[in-house]
Amino acid sequence: MKASLTGLLILLGVVAFGQKKADKEEWKQLFNGKNLDGWDVKIRGYALNENFGNTFRVENGSMVVRYDAYDDFKQQYGHIFYKGDFSYYRVAVEYRFVGEQAPKGEGWAWRNSGIMVHGQPAETMGLKQDFPASIEVQLLGGNDKKRTTCNLCTPGTNVVIDGKLITQHCINSTSQTYNGDQWVRAEVLVLGDSLIQHFANGEKVLEYNKPQLGGGNVSGHDPALLVNGKLLEHGSISLQSESHPVEFRKVELLELKGCMDPKAKNYKSYFVKADNSTCEYKKRRRK
Repeated sequence: MKASLTGLLILLGVVAFGQKKADKEEWKQLFNGKNLDGWDVKIRGYALNENFGNTFRVENGSMVVRYDAYDDFKQQYGHIFYKGDFSYYRVAVEYRFVGEQAPKGEGWAWRNSGIMVHGQPAETMGLKQDFPASIEVQLLGGNDKKRTTCNLCTPGTNVVIDGKLITQHCINSTSQTYNGDQWVRAEVLVLGDSLIQHFANGEKVLEYNKPQLGGGNVSGHDPALLVNGKLLEHGSISLQSESHPVEFRKVELLELKGCMDPKAKNYKSYFVKADNSTCEYKKRRRK
């Protein structure tokens, strides 16, 4: 495993070098700054796309999570899913925590949100399911003490770190603490079931591999969907509502899977996974 991982990192280094000389990264804006088009909402206890209390909304050009309609949070965890399925990519958000926590929100959920990757599809979540089975890149705001962000939590999943299966629910990153209402850029590199890395303001703060189904920390789900040990090669991307107001001014994605034939017009030097079925070629002129 170490040998193959080393080879992969070398490949990424070559890609990064080549990228400077060739293709500009084409980031896709998942949030258009105007509305929630392209997104699905699932809040615990409510049907898909029943956005209770207008929890997820757009204000001043940001996607925000608000709780002004809640008089009791009642563990009504919510997630907003970008429509689609993703496997090899980088996803980044610029976020900040603001205001006061929703009434009766759990203490651990103070200034707490997350980016869920390799998640189950929104439509497969149970009515009373709390979290999608997924890999969570946990986003935390500071409390004037050491409190890292871009941590790892594992609802219905496990990962491997340094060759060892990790079954504890959350692992802290090595990030700085970000106090107050400052904006922070969180980025995740996802390479199928081989490698996931977390970055906080451009600094790599956590790395692991072999994301897989297993463990607990998820309830209200269909047990048949959680096959212990099944490697996660792809899945959904979602953002959390866990009882503290949070704002996302940017949500963007860079695909790393696509046409890797240099002769094609949509070839990108930074792709790391080939899907040449997507290649597009210039039509030859008839003589």
